[in-house]
Amino acid sequence: MSSAHSRIIGDDPSCTPPRSLRELFWGFSMLSLQGFGGVMAVTQRELIERRRWMAKEAFLEDWAVAQVLPGPNVANLGVIIGDRCFGTRGALVCLLGLFLFPLIIVGLLALAFTSFQHLPVVQGALKGMGLVVVALILTTAIKLIPALRAHVGGVTFCALAVVSTFVAIAVMRFPLAWVLLVIGGLSCVWTYRRIVRSGMAERGGP
Repeated sequence: MSSAHSRIIGDDPSCTPPRSLRELFWGFSMLSLQGFGGVMAVTQRELIERRRWMAKEAFLEDWAVAQVLPGPNVANLGVIIGDRCFGTRGALVCLLGLFLFPLIIVGLLALAFTSFQHLPVVQGALKGMGLVVVALILTTAIKLIPALRAHVGGVTFCALAVVSTFVAIAVMRFPLAWVLLVIGGLSCVWTYRRIVRSGMAERGGP
């Protein structure tokens, strides 16, 4: 297995990265066709549970990078995975799989929505979808919590970072950019120091 593929799937021997551009395209196409709002939940289920392309730890790391970068999170993740598997061609294939069919479907739905948006049943359905999205995100977060136990920063550090981020955004209403800069920056510094200390301990250094 190449080092790039090993980086994609993590340390889980049961995971196997996509073997062809066609498999990559259809994998992300199926992901995009299910991503009605709760895209993180669908991405986690497709890449980790169903297709076994990634381990939970690898997914968390790459999803964190995808969230920090500008643009849609799942598109950023697709570019990361596609590039590691097949280079620039893989990145482009992932983007094509993510946007081709949704663009067609959204275009058709937009035409239909203009005719039916005033109906009470349509308005109620849109409000109900919001609750489903919240439930999907919470379910996915709970599934991914065990993977944090392997984080080099430790469980206490991870819990503190999560709570601080929630309070800063949901309670204090701080801008996301500042939360990422402050809490994200401190988290990166702390994690880097722990990695350095761990490496020195393994080498028997001070």
